[in-house]
Amino acid sequence: MSKICSLITGGGGFIGSHLVNQLLQKGENVKVLELPDVRLPSEVEVVRGSICDAHIVNNALKGVQRLYHLAANPNLWAADKREFQRVNFEGTRTVLQEAAKYNLEKIVYTSTESILTGSTNRNVSVDAEVHRLVKEMPGPYCRSKFLAEQEAFKAAMNGLPVVIVAPTLPIGPGDNRLTPPTRMILDFINGETPAYLNCGFNLVDVRDVAQGHILAAERGHSGERYILGHKNLYLSDLLLQIEEITGLSMPKFRIPYWIALSAGAFCEFMSDHITHQPPVVPINGVRLTRRPMFFNSDKAVHELGFLQKPIKNALVDEIEWLINMGLVTRKQLVQKSFEKKSI
Repeated sequence: MSKICSLITGGGGFIGSHLVNQLLQKGENVKVLELPDVRLPSEVEVVRGSICDAHIVNNALKGVQRLYHLAANPNLWAADKREFQRVNFEGTRTVLQEAAKYNLEKIVYTSTESILTGSTNRNVSVDAEVHRLVKEMPGPYCRSKFLAEQEAFKAAMNGLPVVIVAPTLPIGPGDNRLTPPTRMILDFINGETPAYLNCGFNLVDVRDVAQGHILAAERGHSGERYILGHKNLYLSDLLLQIEEITGLSMPKFRIPYWIALSAGAFCEFMSDHITHQPPVVPINGVRLTRRPMFFNSDKAVHELGFLQKPIKNALVDEIEWLINMGLVTRKQLVQKSFEKKSI
């Protein structure tokens, strides 16, 4: 019996790198479509280029049975706002159009939890069946991902075996690009964030998210969406856990929403017109804190067999990884706390 060959777009990212490793551990042949200069394991076949280039995508799909489309611009700000539309929406459309030319066994499209929120009712836990309107999307990133997901649903309606997964906020080791959740945790550990905006969100171990992608390819139903998440909590709860793990005092002062929104507007203006560098406080990130970011992953658990390991374990592993990478400036204080806990 021949091995399954899987193509992962964006296999050098946080979720993608864990997915690549897990597929290799399963003994699959793995191809990765990635941009130049992104480091990848020597065991994978690498195709360099952009998902926006139909010829490159078509070439990468040759000999493939399963496609995992993760590649996207995940940032909440870009100097050229059209980049979100070009990469996230048009790139996804190109990938799906080229995939339609092959008899693929399964296509897994990676959406995002941020397009599933709409109400400001914080007591609601959003499930996988929710559907929003494009006018509800806060900012160009969410709009582009919303439209990309609509393309995935449309492809499934036209007969492509497309399954959609929507990860919540992944944490754990190996986030070489320092995605927003990891950057937030690192800034709190390093004492660079003296106050916080107490928002709610859903955290999940990045290794569980990678496994969820594989389960979606193996057991997911075409045209269905599965939320890959785990623990709903407030930022104040997360800070208490970080404090317990590291022994470091976390911020106690809460910023009112209107102050955070004003700071976001100022930072975004400076980034757009003066520095042309990512804002310290992206305004669309602030706007998302007003939406219910609590999610229900029961559908993935029941239909896919999605497993969810304790969030605290992922947090410990992430902090240890940050220390080992030399990114923690208060390293000695954190290490002393780890040593005490291991005695």
